[in-house]
Amino acid sequence: MSDTFKALVLTQNDGKTVSDIKQLSNDDLPDGDVLLAVDYSSLNYKDGLAITGKGKIVRQWPMVPGIDLAGTVLESSSPDYSSGDSVILTGWSVGEKYWGGYSQRQKVQSKWLVPMPSGLDSRRAMAIGTAGFTAMLCVMALEEAGVKPDAGTVAVTGASGGVGSISVAILAKLGYTVAAVSGKPEADTYLKGLGASEILGREEMNQPPRPLEGQRWAGAIDSVGSTVLARVLAETQYGGCVAACGLAGGADLPGSVMPFILRNVRLQGVDSVMCPVERRKIAWQRLADDLPAKALGEIGQVASLEELPALAESITLGAIRGRVIVDPNA
Repeated sequence: MSDTFKALVLTQNDGKTVSDIKQLSNDDLPDGDVLLAVDYSSLNYKDGLAITGKGKIVRQWPMVPGIDLAGTVLESSSPDYSSGDSVILTGWSVGEKYWGGYSQRQKVQSKWLVPMPSGLDSRRAMAIGTAGFTAMLCVMALEEAGVKPDAGTVAVTGASGGVGSISVAILAKLGYTVAAVSGKPEADTYLKGLGASEILGREEMNQPPRPLEGQRWAGAIDSVGSTVLARVLAETQYGGCVAACGLAGGADLPGSVMPFILRNVRLQGVDSVMCPVERRKIAWQRLADDLPAKALGEIGQVASLEELPALAESITLGAIRGRVIVDPNA
């Protein structure tokens, strides 16, 4: 094993975030009871904000960003993991407060890890990543709220993004009729290939709703927030559920309580960062079982650490379709 390895490191210079590829050693890594060889990571919207400095994401400097990683255990002082084990890490403020996946090696806390489920490998796990993990948690929330495939159409907002893309693919595989909401007309063929039955433009869904609109959706998965979420809620049918996991369009909710008290609609928040480990294990195995393998071929592209600054800028501008897999060893 080489004494040094490369990582993307963020620092601050006169209040501006600077990213550099640096050579590190194991001694440079933070405290942790597991040392990993990182096989793959991925690029998420939050990573884009961290690298560009557009969002107040990073809490400690210097920082190795990357909120996802999948890799192989090199050394472990935890009884739960041994050398050679394949593992996944998402959330837990990794890449924000703790060093993350944009490194060829990383030290982490064993309590953050999930064993690689049967049917997945590191590359496929990172094609899924936090986006796919969040999507599966949203699907599980709809199922637990009683939204079944025969109940009607499920809307997915932000459908050409990572969470949306994987949500569409999973729902279609499970037999749901899916309406995909996207601001990218060029993504129509892509979304229909993932299983969407209907494509709606962002402009239509971004119109401020009346307190109640016509009942269109048995349920929905929303990663946009703001007016789009308010409209989805106003259009959700009696007894439906909306799983909300993002705020790409804003953190406000300019709507009414009418859907909740007159239509018995449920708004279910979905958090992937602090999700308990046992629920994580269920979600990851569901992803191995219920996300069509062919969907990841459409969703993923692979990038090196050197390409990340440019891609980070693109993802913050909404110019990335689907998932970007990061290969720190490229």
